[in-house]
Amino acid sequence: MAEPNAVHPYDTSGNGEGPAFREKRDIPDGLWLRCGNCEEMLYRKSVAENCEICPECGHHFRLSGRRRVDQLADPDTFEELFDRIVTNDPLNFTWGRQTYDQYISEYQDRTGAREGVLTGMAYIKGRRVALAVMDGEFIMGSVGSVVGEKITLLIERATEERLPLVVVCTSGGMRMQEGALSLMQMAKTSTALAKFDDAGGLYISVLIDPTYGGTTASFAMLADIVLAEPGAMIGFAGQRVIANTIKAELPEGFQRAEFLLEHGFIDRIVPRRELRSEIARLIDYFWRPGQGGP
Repeated sequence: MAEPNAVHPYDTSGNGEGPAFREKRDIPDGLWLRCGNCEEMLYRKSVAENCEICPECGHHFRLSGRRRVDQLADPDTFEELFDRIVTNDPLNFTWGRQTYDQYISEYQDRTGAREGVLTGMAYIKGRRVALAVMDGEFIMGSVGSVVGEKITLLIERATEERLPLVVVCTSGGMRMQEGALSLMQMAKTSTALAKFDDAGGLYISVLIDPTYGGTTASFAMLADIVLAEPGAMIGFAGQRVIANTIKAELPEGFQRAEFLLEHGFIDRIVPRRELRSEIARLIDYFWRPGQGGP
């Protein structure tokens, strides 16, 4: 039996009169996050050190465009190009009381990005490439006239300088706030890629979660080699739209990268930790520097 005046080991009052519970400590915001796949609570720093991959189940978390560049490119080698190109408002689009310009500004403030894609030159394990990385945090990576123009200009630069082209794709599709001008980017980028191919260029695309709409229907799938991250959702229309249209139950795993690989829609699934090495290996295998092509 405990002594009458003994302080309980879990008492935080110091006088033996408080409840037998430890004092609850506040956890700083952002210290932990929950994996959307396995539901485990994860220490955010551990996830960041693991290339933003869940250490429990291998789920690949989504990344910003800038974070993706930092992971892919050799340190301090990314030279951004075409970052001063800005959109106009061809349709005088408004959403409620918000104009299109205000809509763009809101996302610029929220993400720190100017548009939905980063383009430039970089080195990946010592191999110089033309690199484009779409940013899913900027209006879901939607393709408007600026995104299409920047990717087209990068393709043309890669053609001129005879460099391998790497495009990391994530998108919800075309940006309908710009109407037909957004849809035109499908043809524009595809035409530039056809000229790049005629010149003997090597194009590697990397599909990450999610890649949909006109992006899938154009430059994302026109690469010589199409890679994807594990579990990435890839398609044209969404699953619910397809199921409601054809009035049928879709196969398990439909539109997952693993399903697409099995059916020949992509060439290889590469975990994020191995992506830099895989791209460098493919360049070494297919590209002949000084001869201008594969």
